[in-house]
Amino acid sequence: MEFIEFITILNDNAWNNYQKLSTKYPKDFNGYLELLRNVYYCQIPIKDRYGANVIYQKDRTHITDKVLRKYLEYPNNNFSASILEEEIISTSAIENIDFKRDSVRKILQGSHPSDEAEKRIEGLKKGIEFIADRQNTITEDTIYRLYMMTIGNYLQETDRPKTGSYYRDDVVYIVGPSSSEHTGIDSRYVSSYMKELVNFINRSEEIDALVKACIIHFYIGYVHPWFDGNGRMARLLHMWYLIQQGYHATLFLPFSSFIEKNRKAYYRAFELVERNSHYSKVIDVSPFIDMINTVVYTPIASLKQNKVIPTFNEFLHQGKITSKEASLFRYALSHFGTNEFSTKDLEKAYGNAAYATIRSFVQKFSQFGLLDIIHYTTKNKYRIKS
Repeated sequence: MEFIEFITILNDNAWNNYQKLSTKYPKDFNGYLELLRNVYYCQIPIKDRYGANVIYQKDRTHITDKVLRKYLEYPNNNFSASILEEEIISTSAIENIDFKRDSVRKILQGSHPSDEAEKRIEGLKKGIEFIADRQNTITEDTIYRLYMMTIGNYLQETDRPKTGSYYRDDVVYIVGPSSSEHTGIDSRYVSSYMKELVNFINRSEEIDALVKACIIHFYIGYVHPWFDGNGRMARLLHMWYLIQQGYHATLFLPFSSFIEKNRKAYYRAFELVERNSHYSKVIDVSPFIDMINTVVYTPIASLKQNKVIPTFNEFLHQGKITSKEASLFRYALSHFGTNEFSTKDLEKAYGNAAYATIRSFVQKFSQFGLLDIIHYTTKNKYRIKS
């Protein structure tokens, strides 16, 4: 085909939808695929259901955003209860599992679960804490441990991996948003495919870490190694891999909430990869990488850098903040995040400060510009400045 025609199709807004391209460019489409294969395809050392290598289009999915990388690399030592809460609620909501926010808060505050739903919340909390520990490297065994503590232990025995096995041993059916049904990888091959995935995760190569995390995410959904919980595990592994690669702030951002707000696009990307393979005869993960870049990475990069921590540290260094006030601020930051709280809320949650101390703290930190005041008819509330 003519080079100009190839460039025209390459730059079409529907570049990642082969059904649309084949309709729009019926004469040139096969020639386009051939040139695309020769110029852009990069093989990944993991297999599709037919034993061929999965591919991605390296030069079309490269993520160059320096702001995003700086944001994710920022060393943050404080777990934010509000972000943890949002992650648990969002990753569950994506799969239409609804948890009461009050129950999530209760478990995050250390209360004992009172029903099955709260036990599952506690499992997700333990799972997030597990991947936050950089000593827990990614192996088949640790993936299994993560699966069982977050999902497997709360399933009926018939839906769990059998004793001595990490994965499912039978067919699993997946229904997407368009109600089209397909199956995961044949259960006979799940173990070998997952071994390849773990090898891929732990090998050093040229694939950018942000792109590789997307590939890992997609592949868990594609292989579907368990009867239930594959989506939650895919998102946890995405975050886990980024943490292992030094992107410490991954767990201090509402990762799954970005996906939950774009749930249709998320599921459509999985379907698009499979549908495109009917034309190209290969699993090309590029549409999924493009989707994650659009709905997760780009919004993260656009988040305004918060100057609260540097300002707090400056006042602390100058001796303008007492040790008790510093403790109260750190507690409010980790416990409430950017959510509103009253003096009574802080007094009750902190549990080791007189009301007068709390009152003095919020007034002083509001004057310092570290807290916003939200005025209500009967009382004021406060929020960490964002």
